[in-house]
Amino acid sequence: MDRVVKDIKDLTFLNWSKIRESSGTAGSFLKSYIKYQNKKIYFKLSDYNNIDNNFGHECINEIIIDRLLDILGVEHLKYYLINSKIYLDDKMINTYVCASLDFKEKGEVKNSFDTFYELKKFKNEGILEFCERYGFTDYIYNMIIVDYIILNRDRHGANIEVLYDERANKYRIAPIFDHGLSLLCKTEEQDLDNFDVMEDKKTNSFIGSRSLLDNLKLVKKMPKLNSLKVEDKEKLFYKLEGIISKKRIEKTWEMIWKRWCYYESLCNKE
Repeated sequence: MDRVVKDIKDLTFLNWSKIRESSGTAGSFLKSYIKYQNKKIYFKLSDYNNIDNNFGHECINEIIIDRLLDILGVEHLKYYLINSKIYLDDKMINTYVCASLDFKEKGEVKNSFDTFYELKKFKNEGILEFCERYGFTDYIYNMIIVDYIILNRDRHGANIEVLYDERANKYRIAPIFDHGLSLLCKTEEQDLDNFDVMEDKKTNSFIGSRSLLDNLKLVKKMPKLNSLKVEDKEKLFYKLEGIISKKRIEKTWEMIWKRWCYYESLCNKE
């Protein structure tokens, strides 16, 4: 199925809230869900207020990064971008909605990573040592690299989740998810030209520091991701013209490509 749906779908039956049925934080984006064939489908909106309606690009970021991670070969939650008619604040709104399937399997329970770490860590055990003990190191290294490339400002401890299967007594870490506050988020159209795509903006990172650049130093051996090529630009932005501006597409590609090239330069030094 094409994960960008441009034909308008009627989702007026959804109820929107800042609270979700999840171990994650409530956050600032409106969310909803439905149950379908014993699974939950989660929906979320871009940044919203009742005057401007949806004015953010967070949902579009999710689909761009979904495609990027497909190319790089990094396990991640799959997202859909759906042109939707919704009912919110006593009015009908036409907007793009982001949708994803629940990654929790039957019998699994989930915890936010920060909660899991506090419950299970040894005395004076650092986060990276903890991740190594549970076999999460490769995942964390991939996450650090990806967050650098996409300039993710919001990898707090609830944007990483651990799932536990009690019957098998087995833990697994959830596919990488929630990338809305990345790329050019919060950047107005008139400010795109002056946006420095290599700037090391302060971030909310549970693992590491507030500097995504400094966090790269935590990676003892750079993971060998699938290569990103210039021709992949078309794949990343397929069907997004008209949803976001050409200027935003060009600036977003500039960011992804330059940051990817920096990552490659680090790999070549090893």
